[in-house]
Amino acid sequence: METRVAVMSIIVENPDSVEALNALLHTFSEYVIGRMGIPYRDKNIKLISVAVDAPQNEISALSGKIGKLSGVSIKTAYSGVISSE
Repeated sequence: METRVAVMSIIVENPDSVEALNALLHTFSEYVIGRMGIPYRDKNIKLISVAVDAPQNEISALSGKIGKLSGVSIKTAYSGVISSE
């Protein structure tokens, strides 16, 4: 199975969506390389960066599910690094 390395940039504007977001990230935790979260208190938002190494379809599935959360925006940047497991 081929995997890709990608970085997901997430902006959370609705605090009620944080629990659902964390649940999704936990569900896909086997693919998560690392995660960094920054609370931007002045703007009342949260900025999250998640690095993953996963099959393309799993990255797309996670990104799509996160994007459907209320008040959550996501963009995913893919590296050219593709590996076979």
